[in-house]
Amino acid sequence: MTDSKVESVKKDSAQPDGSRRKFLKGSLAAAGGVAAGTTIVGAPYVNAQSPIVLKMQTAWGGGNIWNDFAREYVDRVHSMSGGRIQIDLLPAGAVVKAFQVMDAVSDGVLDIGHDVPVYWYGKNKAASLFGTGPVWGGDANNMLAWWYAGGGRELYRELTQDIMGLNVVGMFGFPMPSQPFGWFKDADVTTVQDIQGLKYRTVGLAADLLQEMGMAVAQLPGGEIVPAMERGVIDAFEFNNPSSDSDFGAQDVAKNYYLGSYHQASESFEWLFNRDMLESMDDDLQAILMHAVEATSTSNTASALDRYSADLEALQTESGVTVHRTSDEILAAQLEAWSTLIPTLEEDSFMRRVMESQKEWVERTVFYELMNQPDLQLAYEHFFPGRLNM
Repeated sequence: MTDSKVESVKKDSAQPDGSRRKFLKGSLAAAGGVAAGTTIVGAPYVNAQSPIVLKMQTAWGGGNIWNDFAREYVDRVHSMSGGRIQIDLLPAGAVVKAFQVMDAVSDGVLDIGHDVPVYWYGKNKAASLFGTGPVWGGDANNMLAWWYAGGGRELYRELTQDIMGLNVVGMFGFPMPSQPFGWFKDADVTTVQDIQGLKYRTVGLAADLLQEMGMAVAQLPGGEIVPAMERGVIDAFEFNNPSSDSDFGAQDVAKNYYLGSYHQASESFEWLFNRDMLESMDDDLQAILMHAVEATSTSNTASALDRYSADLEALQTESGVTVHRTSDEILAAQLEAWSTLIPTLEEDSFMRRVMESQKEWVERTVFYELMNQPDLQLAYEHFFPGRLNM
């Protein structure tokens, strides 16, 4: 036996027994071995091993469209692994609450989590920079590209593993459309004065931003928003998109929906993997778990564009919701509020490095995007005259 084979055997023997966490290397060769000279044509390989079953929980209620998006990941992993990996998908609250997913994955209570970084903002404010931080000019597609190609992934690993000591590996996918300013009972929310003192739900650094603008902010998980609105705990709120918002009944407690905002304009989903679980897998299964995120990002984007637009129409035509465009005055005030907050955020050396990395990326890449992209509104109005009400 060569030295490399000895090392391979040693490596395998050190893995957990029972193969929930580890497939035996070479199983394909063993299962496919036949007597010399024997030819089998068209006989499929049958994996005799029991599948690895992983527990995955989302931060979304059972009826939320985002659980459908998480299911797209589960289906792809099952297909790409040939059934060797099966994922038990659970909604928020099945094992832990929505804001506890990160800790549960790190502790091994869950194998995989599906959430957004801002949901563990309470553990470290820097989490919010990975999706709900200052808007430098790039959208979610641009900031997801920063995560993969501009140094964001390395900074995220430094935060979660080195600074916070968490036993996780994270992946990002599905660049979300800019989140609406949200739901208001009043149809006349056009000036900064109109929002003064309003009790408003948002999360992460967006809470700091809106407080800077004079709102009284409560940070609540999605499932608690409508009850809080009904009890008068909050006066207005945002969550994310027309489908998720209508899924939990936003249209039943408010009828004015303001689209477009700088408070959360560059967020993506976060897939969290328990590091011990992931590193115990054979290389090909690790690759499937990780690269399935990239595949799911594309499918989620298509599903979101289809569903969000259809559900926005339904909110207008079936639920009596009036859709508004957030005013330029409020948008400009949001940018000024970000500028006020940034010096305070920069007092933390890690947060300063993250923001410097983002600004360097955006200055180069968004210059290209803005210079290169034609005016799509002009094209839309040419073919659909009078459709926009901006």
